[in-house]
Amino acid sequence: MEDKEKRKKDTNSFKSDRVTLKKEIGLLSACAIIIGNIIGSGIFISPKGVLEHAGSVGLSLIVWVCGGGICALGSLCYAELGVTIPKSGGDYSYVTEIFGGLVGFLLLWSAVLIMYPTTLAVIALTFSNYVLQPAFPECLPPYIATRLLATICVLFLTWVNCSSVRWATRIQDVFTVAKLLALVLIIVVGLVQIFRGHYDALRPSVAFEFSQDPSVGQIALAFLQASFAYSGWNFLNYVTEEIVEPRKNLPRAIYISIPLVTLVYTLTNIAYFSSMTPEELLASNAVAVTFGQKLLGMFSWVMPISVALSTFGGINGYLFTSSRLCFSGAREGHLPYLLAMIHLKNCTPIPALLVCCFATIVILCIGETHNLINYVSFINYLSYGVTIAGLLYLRKKKPNMVRPIKISMLIPIAYLVFWAVLLGFSLYSEPVVCGLGMVIVLTGVPVYFVGVHWKDKPKWVYRVVEKVTYVGQKVCYVVFPQEDLSETEPLTSSKATD
Repeated sequence: MEDKEKRKKDTNSFKSDRVTLKKEIGLLSACAIIIGNIIGSGIFISPKGVLEHAGSVGLSLIVWVCGGGICALGSLCYAELGVTIPKSGGDYSYVTEIFGGLVGFLLLWSAVLIMYPTTLAVIALTFSNYVLQPAFPECLPPYIATRLLATICVLFLTWVNCSSVRWATRIQDVFTVAKLLALVLIIVVGLVQIFRGHYDALRPSVAFEFSQDPSVGQIALAFLQASFAYSGWNFLNYVTEEIVEPRKNLPRAIYISIPLVTLVYTLTNIAYFSSMTPEELLASNAVAVTFGQKLLGMFSWVMPISVALSTFGGINGYLFTSSRLCFSGAREGHLPYLLAMIHLKNCTPIPALLVCCFATIVILCIGETHNLINYVSFINYLSYGVTIAGLLYLRKKKPNMVRPIKISMLIPIAYLVFWAVLLGFSLYSEPVVCGLGMVIVLTGVPVYFVGVHWKDKPKWVYRVVEKVTYVGQKVCYVVFPQEDLSETEPLTSSKATD
């Protein structure tokens, strides 16, 4: 992680053959990336956690609706940031641009080390569990079998993403439609139940019967559980440089996708409660399967397949976007510069994809990953808050900067108020979980000062890195990309006046 300019000079073995990331993400694919990343395993895992902490059906539904509303506020802020700082890398690129290298590196460190590999591992395990369940109807699928199938799935989708951006986006499009159809099936069956009069758990007098005394801390934890299901709403910002006309399509995709997902999630939870009592839902380890067994009869096999399709598309979306985060971090000099190279012909960031794949497989081999969901949710919310605080700071620091979209100041302020309350009470309710999340983030401080800030490393270090980079270029057939300035020139010129 030595000086970026030195590495460019020393390791660019294919200087004359530079290529750029292709702009192949239109409005439809942009919507598919947002929806496909949000709708993964979360809607099939989180309802139990939300209900457990909320303590009642009515309050849990309010949490789901408000969770979507908070995502909408955050996505509006990201829409402004995405067209003001049109770089791939999302939160990391914005925080680095606004607050500097250390803060940006800490966000990158926590994301690469824990957030995205863990989330990918959870989704992959959910996929393998649901695929294997029909073969093991009387018991849980074997530990080795679930890990093996999850690993094969991750390896296959990594190969697809390495081969072609177009293939990856087409898979995302198809499986996004498939997962929406699966949730629509749940919603339709649930609505039929309601029209038949099966909605006892949804009656106001019953819905707000609390199994435990509600507290702000427990409600905060319910929001953290819901946030896992909503995570991914900001992922389109990670691939800004590959979007066709990002200043138009980035905000449009956000405006379409977030309300749609919120509606689908709320109706899905209503459908669950049309067929299950709160006690049955809390006792279920696979909510969608229990729902199918109760209402679909001989067609109950549809639900495991639907969940498998949903999670397969989620894995693809997370691989696609998280690899771009590694790519952006390497381009800024915060990760080995090999990760900032793309394939000479396919124009895909193969080294970054391989790192994401390897990190996910390591997490899969370590053991149970579900206990890390709270860590992931906490770190996610931490990064969202820092990024949106950066929006306010940028408004003050560079008021004349070109902003194709300029939202009301009330939106980021409202988000940050909610963010502060949520994290404060989460720390109070789960100090160990949140404290470990902070420790994970802060372990990046010494790594930053040794790997990035320290410029005068021994010469042998640079020679080793140069050799490894050269070998990596040969093996992966990758080169340094050219920067496409067509979208950034107007903003760059404006910076000089600020």
